[in-house]
Amino acid sequence: MTSRPARQAPLLGLPEQGRKPMYCRNPACRRELTSAASRLRGYGKDCDPDNRTPAAREYHLDQDPLPGT
Repeated sequence: MTSRPARQAPLLGLPEQGRKPMYCRNPACRRELTSAASRLRGYGKDCDPDNRTPAAREYHLDQDPLPGT
C-alpha cells in the first residue's frame, strides 16, 4: 500500500468554518451572507424577494370596513 499524503493546512483569511465568503445577489446590497438559510437562497433576510418567514407572510392592515358591505 502507498502512504497517504499529509493533509493540507487550512488557508488563512477565510471565515471560521473554512467556507468561501458568499455575498447577497441583490446588486444594491452585496453584503456577506452569514446564516445557512441565506446562503442557500443567495439573498439576505432583508433582500429576499420571496420572503419565507412567518412574520413576513402575515401582514395585517388595520382598516375600517368598506361602506355598503
